[in-house]
Amino acid sequence: MDGKRLGVAAMAGSSAEVVSRIELFEQMGISAAWLTTGGTMPDGITLFSAAAVKTNKILMGTCITPTYPRHPLTAIQQIRVVTSLAPGRFRLGLGPSHRVIVEPTYGYSFGKPITNLKEYIHIIRSLINHNEIDFDGHEWNAHAQFGPDFDSGERDALAQMPIMASALRPKSYEVCGAVSDGAISWVCPGEYLNSIALPSLELGAQQAGRATPPLVAHAPVCVHDNLEEGRIAAREQLARYPKSPLYQEMFAESGHPEARNGLWSDGMLDDVVFIGDEETVTFKLKRLFDLGATEIIAHPVVAGGDQSQSLQRTLKLLASLCKRLDEQNEFSL
Repeated sequence: MDGKRLGVAAMAGSSAEVVSRIELFEQMGISAAWLTTGGTMPDGITLFSAAAVKTNKILMGTCITPTYPRHPLTAIQQIRVVTSLAPGRFRLGLGPSHRVIVEPTYGYSFGKPITNLKEYIHIIRSLINHNEIDFDGHEWNAHAQFGPDFDSGERDALAQMPIMASALRPKSYEVCGAVSDGAISWVCPGEYLNSIALPSLELGAQQAGRATPPLVAHAPVCVHDNLEEGRIAAREQLARYPKSPLYQEMFAESGHPEARNGLWSDGMLDDVVFIGDEETVTFKLKRLFDLGATEIIAHPVVAGGDQSQSLQRTLKLLASLCKRLDEQNEFSL
């Protein structure tokens, strides 16, 4: 990826609302739209296929598509659709999710999430590169080949697709460095990304003898004048993350041992959620780039009594910053 990029999470109620929001993003000049998939939520890859025929240039990416519920060959079936409809615009973000979600929801054993992810990426990439896959692994088996309908145009569209992966703890960043086209974080403080995540990503790439892939920082953003109202909204909308043991350890390692209480402290929120007026949020986003992020996914947090106005204000700033990045590859205060 050339230069810095700013994208925006597009989750929004019904499927029709999500597609309409992606269309709006393109009209506003936002560079990239992202969708998260999980549980019984509408599927991100399917939504992007619908959005592909209504848009022309906006990039689309999943952050993330969980691996355990979906066989990689099933994922390929969906990916073939969206990459054919939007060649060069779709980016696949994968991740194993978490034990507390996978085991009670699906009944699958979450024994080897790193192996699960590595084999998943191997199957998809090998099938794309070689037209066939004949693989028996610890977590996945795959034996298939593309049929005669798979032409050179579709092959080229698939070959352009980056395969990124979620990362939280150092080992997962190493794996991303070794096998993925980008590491996607979520609610990680910038200092943690700079001092722990980025070195781990670089180490994994070095050990695999490849260039370090991009670090994509997924961060909540709330353009709002009242700091306390922003914090209240963030606590409500992001309540479950401090309850997760893996996120607790990440926060503790970044200087917030109070995360083990299972609640957001003001200090944790201030390190993770970019709340403030336009100048304040711009400064915080710029600093995240300065700390090593190649790309930022802004996740809008709506606050105050008028949520529609709150969202519009946040999107207006993000769109203006996207345009400045596209034109200058930077934005200054």
